[in-house]
Amino acid sequence: MFGRDEKVSSIRLTAVQYIILVIFMILAYGLWRLQVMQSDFYAQLAEKNRIRNVPILAPRGKILDREGRTIVDNYPSFSALLLRDSSRDLNADADVIAQGLHLDAREVRERIRKFMSMPQYQPIFLKDDITPDELAFVEAHKNELPELDTIMAHRRLYPRNGFMAHLVGYVGEVTETMLNQPQFEFYNPGDVVGVSGVEKQYNQVLMGQNGSRRALVDSRGKEVGRLDETPAIPGKQLKLTVDVDLQIAAEEALEGKNGAIVAIDPRNGEILAMVSRPTFDPNDFAVRISRDEWSKLVNDDEHPLLNKAIQAQLAPGSTFKIIMSTAGLQEGIAQDMHVTCNGGASFYGRYFKCWVVAQHRTHGVVGISKAIYQSCDVFFYTLAEKLGIDRIAKYATAFGLGQKTGVDLPQEVSGVMPSEEWKIRNFKQKWYAGETISVGIGQGAVAATPIQLARAIGGIASDGVLHRPHVAFPTDLPPSIKPASAPEDEVHVPIDPQNWELITDAMTVVTSPEGTAGSAHLQGIDFGGKTGSAQTISNSLKAKLGNFGKANYKDNAWFVGVTPRRNPELVVCVLFEGGEHGQFAARVAAQVVKAYVEKQRRQPTKMAKDAGKVDVGAIWSAPDDDGDKNNGLQAGHFFLDVPKKPLPLAASAPGLQ
Repeated sequence: MFGRDEKVSSIRLTAVQYIILVIFMILAYGLWRLQVMQSDFYAQLAEKNRIRNVPILAPRGKILDREGRTIVDNYPSFSALLLRDSSRDLNADADVIAQGLHLDAREVRERIRKFMSMPQYQPIFLKDDITPDELAFVEAHKNELPELDTIMAHRRLYPRNGFMAHLVGYVGEVTETMLNQPQFEFYNPGDVVGVSGVEKQYNQVLMGQNGSRRALVDSRGKEVGRLDETPAIPGKQLKLTVDVDLQIAAEEALEGKNGAIVAIDPRNGEILAMVSRPTFDPNDFAVRISRDEWSKLVNDDEHPLLNKAIQAQLAPGSTFKIIMSTAGLQEGIAQDMHVTCNGGASFYGRYFKCWVVAQHRTHGVVGISKAIYQSCDVFFYTLAEKLGIDRIAKYATAFGLGQKTGVDLPQEVSGVMPSEEWKIRNFKQKWYAGETISVGIGQGAVAATPIQLARAIGGIASDGVLHRPHVAFPTDLPPSIKPASAPEDEVHVPIDPQNWELITDAMTVVTSPEGTAGSAHLQGIDFGGKTGSAQTISNSLKAKLGNFGKANYKDNAWFVGVTPRRNPELVVCVLFEGGEHGQFAARVAAQVVKAYVEKQRRQPTKMAKDAGKVDVGAIWSAPDDDGDKNNGLQAGHFFLDVPKKPLPLAASAPGLQ
């Protein structure tokens, strides 16, 4: 007997049957879940494997001058990008891609890493403004590198040689830090936004809305067809209050000098010209500035990126005497006040010199009018002593010193107007009466910007009416764009008519042979103003530094001029750094005033006659075939007396007019 057959237990058999049933039920549920419950989800995934979304970049709006002439335009360009919706390992191809696009492989991998947390439908912009050989590389490697693609973009085309650079600003790629800020909530990596100037202030107006197109791709990611397209919406044009003719005159007047010019219509606050020197080329930022170029700009001792018209906080020197005169007259102190200037005077145990002593002469007996046009320090030392710091601060603050003007440009500074309360708040110290004497001539703790002085003195010449400076026409802006914050768009500081006439008449004598700016006189033009010379360091320190101090710490020259003298149409403030004497700043302002008046009279300006000497027409630059931004445009001129014609641009920049 070989043994008896063992029968399987019925309990075991039943258990196995139930296990098999459970397995089949799980499989059936999974199949139902895939095919029924989540069919839409997986259908979408399959669709994504077949359909690719390719962005269409919107061009930024043009920036025009007040007469519709193009200041900032765009030029067509190609960018290389990585599409991340395929299964390929992008890091594995980084070396080949970097070699073909003339990039560092580490830079390519770093950009891939930065995009790891972003949705896969967002491409990675690798390189902007690629050259023809780089474009050919991308096209030739469509099969081997299907994730590598190109996209047509519109790059900014700015005037050459830093023309109007600080006012219009520049653009750049949105940074990770910016993306974390609320105002950039709806932006994506790779988007180009305004970084400074008008480009930043009105980015919402200038920046369009990107479109997209859907393309069919095969299993390798190669595009085999197109489905539909959502066109991009271009940014809106922005017309500025700036007059290009006057801007050219201002740029030429300040050529070779460091400082700033701001020209404003005080009747409405429209900025007609704004210059800051030294300058920079915003075309360097239109694509992507190199680290070395950026480092050179930010470490430059002369601060070329600083818009000195709104950011240079410096002692205003004797230009402040117009505010002092207004305060003294309105308080009933200066009308009958006469002092004898013997080259200086003592106050609170200290001797204060008058500037005229350097010329080995004195002013003699001085009243308020002579004190203005001959800029007698002794008179204003005495007036400051009589007024006291708080009354001086009251009028200076009323005319906008020590506070932002509210100009519609980013990063404006407020300057400083000292007072007893200011010193206690900032230094926890009391104000000493002796400190007021220097304030009376615009020295000491007083610090103002050119735009503040233009608004203040232009307002005094306008019978106490001050307007908020602006570079864009408020009526042209959409309701969602609010102007820069300011107490009011229009401020009125009461001035007695007799005081107003006395001050404005004295300002006109400043530019006569009797005044401190006689060399800036313009025949046949009602042109007045106030000169100023302000120390950059104390005289005692300069003496200790010897020749080095004299060479490197020259006084700043100021001038604020108006035309005509009362209710002016134009106010021009000039800061000439290291210019030493206000008469030299006045000569600069006179060039701007002359250009303005001659244009108003419809006469050809001297600059128009000399247009052949100054290459002001070909002031734009765009990349040519070799990718060099500096030699793309060479031809074209325009004349200041042809205001209705657009600025001609060379044919080597397609799409421009």
